[in-house]
Amino acid sequence: MTDRQLFGDTFGGASFAAWRALLGGFYGLPLDRAETDTFKELTGRAETPQEAAEELWLVVGRRGGKSHAAALCAAYEAAFQDHRDKLAPGEIASVMLISGDRPQARTLLRYVRGLVERNPMLRAMVVRQTETGIEFDNRSCIEVHTASHRSVRGYTCSAVICDEIAFWMSDGARPDAEVIAALRPALATLGGKLIALSSPYARRGMLWDTFKRYHGQPGRVLVAQAPSRTMNPTLSARVVEDALKADVARASAEYLAQFRSDIEAFLSLDQVEAAQRSKPLELPRQAGVRYVAFTDPTGGGKDEFTLAIGHRERDRLVIDLVRGRRGNPAAITADYAETLKAYGINKVAGDRYAGQWVPTEFSRHGITYEPAPGVRSELYASLAPALNSGAVELPPCDTLSKQLTALERRTMRGGRDQIDHPPGGHDDRANAVAGVVARMAKKQARPQIRSLGDGISSGMLDKGDGASSGMLGGFVGNFN
Repeated sequence: MTDRQLFGDTFGGASFAAWRALLGGFYGLPLDRAETDTFKELTGRAETPQEAAEELWLVVGRRGGKSHAAALCAAYEAAFQDHRDKLAPGEIASVMLISGDRPQARTLLRYVRGLVERNPMLRAMVVRQTETGIEFDNRSCIEVHTASHRSVRGYTCSAVICDEIAFWMSDGARPDAEVIAALRPALATLGGKLIALSSPYARRGMLWDTFKRYHGQPGRVLVAQAPSRTMNPTLSARVVEDALKADVARASAEYLAQFRSDIEAFLSLDQVEAAQRSKPLELPRQAGVRYVAFTDPTGGGKDEFTLAIGHRERDRLVIDLVRGRRGNPAAITADYAETLKAYGINKVAGDRYAGQWVPTEFSRHGITYEPAPGVRSELYASLAPALNSGAVELPPCDTLSKQLTALERRTMRGGRDQIDHPPGGHDDRANAVAGVVARMAKKQARPQIRSLGDGISSGMLDKGDGASSGMLGGFVGNFN
């Protein structure tokens, strides 16, 4: 970091002093007094390490220089370490750059390319460069990967760099634990380094769990926490101050590196699994049963165009099917219209997405589209107590389960709660299911409301309707 013939021009100045202290301690290098003080402040440790650590977890604010530091570690592990005596014929020591998606990973790779191409010695070691990686003549390579526990298997890794791990999402769920578990065996052969870095988010996931367990503790896992301007003093103080004035909770996470206390998990995996039937994935239509449908349309892209259908069965709300498709919205609408007709449904509800396009498109196929009142957060607020009371039966859909368990409750200004998917996540199937539950709850509540005016006893209505009077009474208010 200080050698002018290597990376001194980039990392040797005062603005990278904190990074030199932190990475020096990570690699077990001797630190001077100022570096020792900085290291202790960043890691919460009472002593500096006497040997290199195996893992480095960085909780650092945005614009704190994380990508520069990660690129440096990748270049060092690939070009300055020689693992050839441990590699089998044809085997390569891989340095993985893992992000939530490939564009993010390629951004980190561009930082690596910049270091390699500016240095004649490293540039001479390059055998081949591709869009996704760099191969060196010492049988090592640096390559990008996405956060998938399946795609990272089968490699021999000298280092793994997990970029923005607090924000990894896959099919609506957080894959961080599965990916890390799959990576540790890949690092074992070469004694490779695991480096995970991110600005913090909610108090859950691998970054939070590792921080709670290892921050300030001696051992092979080194955890550091630092505000943006501690690691990058060139960042304008005004940027941070303005962000804090606009939104204290968000800015405290993004620039002060504090885990957010205003965000918590909405539904647990146990809650969702308890509501799921074992099989089948979709229930066929039953004669004499009235069905309700809800759709979450989309214009394409990464979001799914989803449809859910359900029915009441005595004291339970059964979700018969939930489907999600990507592609041509008009073709999906036509397909869903046929599905609705197969269940004897001529009306479907959904939000006011795309103005009149969705109602018009469904009407072309004989289906009436009804814009649903309320907002998405209200739909989810009705779903939780229904799940907790055992009133809902869900299909065994993995994508639905992941989306439901990824939902977050955020405390907004004024104390109001908002329930939504996390950044980078999806909730298309979850929204469709919540919409069906809300509509079935509303339909069941209406006879109870009429009975008060007509003087009919609730018991008579319950007997005729096949559902108990108390069922769902506590969570239909938002939809009446």
